[in-house]
Amino acid sequence: MEALPTRTAPADASPRHRQLEDSLDRIGVTGAHKQIGAMVLLGVFFDALEQNAVGLVGPVLQESWGTTAAELGLLNTVTFTAAALGRLATGVIGDKIGRRTMLTVNLLLFSLGALICAFAPVYAVVAIGRFIVGFGLGGEIAIAVTMMSEFFATRHRGTAVGIINVTAGGLGNMLAPGFGVLVFTVFTGPDRWRWLFGLLAVPALLVLFYRRFVPETPRFLLSRGRVDEANDVLNRLASGRLRGPLPEHRRFITAADSGEPVVPERNRLRDVFSGALGRRTLFLGAAVCMSYGAQISVLSLMPTILVAQGHSITTSLLFTLVMQSGSLLGALAASAAARYFPRKAVLTVAAALGCAAAFCFGFLADGVLLILLFGAAFNFCVIMLNTTIWIFAPEQFPTRVRAFGTSIILALGSLAGGLTPILAGAAFDRYGVAGMFTLLGALFVGLAVFVQFPPETFGRSMEGEEPADTMGKETAA
Repeated sequence: MEALPTRTAPADASPRHRQLEDSLDRIGVTGAHKQIGAMVLLGVFFDALEQNAVGLVGPVLQESWGTTAAELGLLNTVTFTAAALGRLATGVIGDKIGRRTMLTVNLLLFSLGALICAFAPVYAVVAIGRFIVGFGLGGEIAIAVTMMSEFFATRHRGTAVGIINVTAGGLGNMLAPGFGVLVFTVFTGPDRWRWLFGLLAVPALLVLFYRRFVPETPRFLLSRGRVDEANDVLNRLASGRLRGPLPEHRRFITAADSGEPVVPERNRLRDVFSGALGRRTLFLGAAVCMSYGAQISVLSLMPTILVAQGHSITTSLLFTLVMQSGSLLGALAASAAARYFPRKAVLTVAAALGCAAAFCFGFLADGVLLILLFGAAFNFCVIMLNTTIWIFAPEQFPTRVRAFGTSIILALGSLAGGLTPILAGAAFDRYGVAGMFTLLGALFVGLAVFVQFPPETFGRSMEGEEPADTMGKETAA
């Protein structure tokens, strides 16, 4: 087992950045970190419920309004397309004005969209509401990943970001069906779907806590030349208290006192599309398309597959819930692995296991036990891949364009999540379960290839010298 990474900022980093990295290492993880994480994760949990909302209300909408399966599918397409746009917009604005502000804006947006859906008089208004929901929740995931990566020191960063998908891809997706059952048990009648959407607007109350307690990240503040504010946040983190008077105020970053110019770093968003950063965006974006496409294909089509195999709708949903337990375990495994193993090694192994699970489900799952076993194994691998990509993506970019670069990669995943199920469904219609899961296995093979090209970031600082690409185009001076 590898030793925990404890590297500080590289020697060629600016004095301010070296001091920031050293300070975060010394501070470690305090109660303030845990409070910030808890508030961010609570919002992300509701994101996951929102992503499952159309599937939860679908049968009731069909019963109440006569909504067709194609119309329900369009609501999902609208949501995922808007999520991609939301991620892009959030990345641009988040690198300009800050992470904290966009966290609040996105939370308000998806809560507003949920309320529009709850009071919608016709299908078209529901579609508008889902677009607003998608825009907000897509942006919130992207900014949450960026924020969590920037609040923590190198040795804790991977686990902190990984916990986001423990909450979303793991707990959120697994508990979403239970949330639907609870709502529909308490509220009855043809309009009970409105209550489900309405309750998903509750996270808007979190804005009060976000605005009062969650600070801006010290990495962003330092990148904008706001040294005093960065010192204030570091003091809060060190004290473990987000509110109230501090027992002392230390100057963790003192480089400005010795004459180093304090100027904002250049914020050129086009950098993520050119040169070394452009190659990272391309290859990691392609990899995330593979993993997201596989995940959403299974989430969308698994009940249909099980019904086609002769199981009832109720049994199919129950089986799907059991198989989702693999998602929680996969997110937990990825979070733990991030502390000990290189990112590319984890991605390669998980892709190989996912490919094996896909072929086993496609060709060997001929009984209930094997369906549940291979289905859970597939979900385990795909969520482990997604979680590790969430960890890997923000580490590829400097602070000045980190939110935008991460958003581009996650937005590509959202688009793939909207398009790949069409291909997977066509493969299922023509070639059956074996054909569909052969396609998904091929996606994992592609992912294993693409992740070899971005530079390894395990144990490296997020500041200063950028890691060298394996293609040999970036070399240290």
